[in-house]
Amino acid sequence: MSFFSKLFGGKKDSAPVSTAEAIQKLREIEDMLLKKQDFLESKIKLEIQVAKKNGTKNKRAAIQALKRKNRFAKQLQQIDGTLSTIEMQREALESANTNTAVLTTMKSAADALKSVHKDMDVDQVHDMMDDIAEQQDVAREISDAISNPVAFGQDIDEDELEKELEELEQEQLDKELLGIEPTDELPNVPATTIPAAPARTRTKAKPEEDDDLKELEAWAS
Repeated sequence: MSFFSKLFGGKKDSAPVSTAEAIQKLREIEDMLLKKQDFLESKIKLEIQVAKKNGTKNKRAAIQALKRKNRFAKQLQQIDGTLSTIEMQREALESANTNTAVLTTMKSAADALKSVHKDMDVDQVHDMMDDIAEQQDVAREISDAISNPVAFGQDIDEDELEKELEELEQEQLDKELLGIEPTDELPNVPATTIPAAPARTRTKAKPEEDDDLKELEAWAS
């Protein structure tokens, strides 16, 4: 059984791993390969030291050290490529996992919104708004009725008032046409006396005219 088969559980008949589990396993492989890199880099440094040490003394040993160094360098290069592939796959899974979480949340929100609107109907909302407007009109009429003094027994017939006003206007017009000032009191009699008429030859007048003249003089005095 290969290393990856052991790591991911082989060909067992089990449910597929979740995205989070796959991401976790890829991170574990990355950690292992990074440790492998450190190990190979240390081995390469060691083989270089061996080659330098035996370069003049033991040429064969120096060449063998360089061969091992080259094998380690090749393995290191392969690990670098593997790490790049795993890193891209992990990032793709993390992005997919994020998108899945976002879509799941949006689906839950849509279901919640649908549940809220389940018992609501547009026509019912319009009917409710009409009822509110009607009740506002009723409230306005009640306020107008309360603020109207007529509600306290002051019921006045405007037609009678207009008729009375027309009579007053007609009375005023009649007085103006007759030259009478619009007042209810008689004018005061002037306090001055009427000057006496010049003497003239008294003629015989009728008894009735004398009586009228005497009455006028008595009233004026």
